[in-house]
Amino acid sequence: MKYTVSMEIALPRERVVQLLADPAHLPKWLRGLVLHEPLSGVHGHVGTKSRVVMHMGQQKIECTETITRREPVDLQSIATQDVVHFDREIVGSGMWSATRDRFTETGPETTLWASENEYRFSSLPMRLAAPLMTGAFRKQSLQHMQDFKAFAEHGKDVRVSERRS
Repeated sequence: MKYTVSMEIALPRERVVQLLADPAHLPKWLRGLVLHEPLSGVHGHVGTKSRVVMHMGQQKIECTETITRREPVDLQSIATQDVVHFDREIVGSGMWSATRDRFTETGPETTLWASENEYRFSSLPMRLAAPLMTGAFRKQSLQHMQDFKAFAEHGKDVRVSERRS
């Protein structure tokens, strides 16, 4: 199963990628995050493996994330024409996924975030159900992007709305 989602964020690209790369901010926008801890390497850098635990509905999901691409490595001074790439693979029980994020400067104060997502499942029932679930996966990806956008642009923290629910 593959799909791409995108969103424009009203912030300079350099600021967007710096916020995304900072592990201290993950709980503020990644809805359902319980734990994100590096097992090896430095958070956000190529080759780093992290243990990720998420609550999604009534389900607790545990997986391993590996950063497979981060270009440029230095996120402090990115040339206007450069596209920032941030790719990762996630492996969990019965599934593998890859996310390839691209950040393009669309103006001095705007960034286009395009996220290409691919999922593979090892169990026959999930392989058969996956094509029917593409919409749900796409919706979840968009929710994470919208939550990040609200955090980045307005400082909104998803944990506040989760406590009210």
